[in-house]
Amino acid sequence: MKLVQTDLPGCVVIEPQVFGDARGFFYEAWNAERFRAHGLDLEFVQSNVSCSGRGVLRGLHYQWPNPQGKLVSVLEGEVYDVAVDIRRGSPYFGRWTAVLLSAENKRHFWIPEGFAHGFVVLSERAVFSYLCTAPYDKAGDAGVRWNDAAIGIDWPVSEPLLSAKDAQAPFLAEVPPERLPEYRA
Repeated sequence: MKLVQTDLPGCVVIEPQVFGDARGFFYEAWNAERFRAHGLDLEFVQSNVSCSGRGVLRGLHYQWPNPQGKLVSVLEGEVYDVAVDIRRGSPYFGRWTAVLLSAENKRHFWIPEGFAHGFVVLSERAVFSYLCTAPYDKAGDAGVRWNDAAIGIDWPVSEPLLSAKDAQAPFLAEVPPERLPEYRA
């Protein structure tokens, strides 16, 4: 496997070694020992799968005070996947990075605890996989507005399909500091 650093320290793209022939392909999506050897000592406690149609935007989501790190990938289709540093006190606070994830490129994206996460579907439909480091916590469920101008994400869609929750999420500047993760160097 190969790790590709993004411009946000901690957010990493993982490119698995893919073995293929006329029958199809095989790759290892998760191996604790191999990830640990690359500096990612992760323990996952929950696995989620979502399916969405073209133009659906999910996010920007996070949990606090019980944050989740997420290893995400696409099993079918293609998405534009985004992570935003929302850790108060971080030198990268409010900055974002994005990666194209697809069934074809088989890339995974590691989004550490303390980052908001979202994606928009670019294909007819996408089946999206999440491995999470903490279970879902309804009381800690939170979000930041997808089109917050202060963050300035360059989404490849102008009018996405949103849930009511995502459409009404607060702008980052409106989130009380105690509802944001704290940066730890």
